[in-house]
Amino acid sequence: MPTRAYGCFVFWEGASLWILGTRPGEGPYPKTDFHAHHAVQVTLQLRGWFSLETRDMPIGGEVVAVAPDTEHALAGEGVLAHLFVDPEGRQGRELQRALFVDAPMVAVALERLTPLRAQLLAAFEADNRDQGSMLELGRAVLAQLAPASERDERPEVRVRKMMTWASERLDTPVSLADAAAHVGLSHGRARHLFVENTGLPFRTYVLWLRLMRAVELFAVGSSLTAAAHGAGFSDSSHLSRTFRRMFGIAADSLRVT
Repeated sequence: MPTRAYGCFVFWEGASLWILGTRPGEGPYPKTDFHAHHAVQVTLQLRGWFSLETRDMPIGGEVVAVAPDTEHALAGEGVLAHLFVDPEGRQGRELQRALFVDAPMVAVALERLTPLRAQLLAAFEADNRDQGSMLELGRAVLAQLAPASERDERPEVRVRKMMTWASERLDTPVSLADAAAHVGLSHGRARHLFVENTGLPFRTYVLWLRLMRAVELFAVGSSLTAAAHGAGFSDSSHLSRTFRRMFGIAADSLRVT
């Protein structure tokens, strides 16, 4: 049987931290398929090694960032932390301005992250893992990567309202037509405005929200089937196909411990 990663997940508004690993002696987990997702990703090596690659080049190191919607694959062994940040939120926009000046995937040299990485590993491997402490450490990592900024480049207010409306209805059918009516726009104008502000279709954005909700439900003990239904997927097969497309691995290859 292929090596499976074990791990934990913590979520807060606009971001999530996934810590995944293999235990000593289990070997590396299989390289993922090439995949893309709509989030800023920052991967931190806590123990062992990892490599991220696009179709054109590999990048290794202790910290690597991947821009939203960038196709990439991951290989590694040990324990890795993956920070996923909503690219439309303030901190997601700051990360993109700061990190992706020359390329959509970059090595990040931030010495001030070293103490936090050590604390993350210790908290993850503690006998009595404290999810609250993991959450605070995740927030601290993001704060180091994206310091406060006074610049406001948020999506247009009607787009933000559409995003909020959708996020509150993930366990029900969500359509662009209904979202457009909610903010007083025609279907065509809403479609254009959403793509113009976010860089992706409304349907794709909602799919990403559903996936994050399903992972959150799975992380707190729901079965794949229950997580799928709770996030608005038709069934666990639909969730599994989406998860593999966006993360390059099967959803049930993760053990949440």
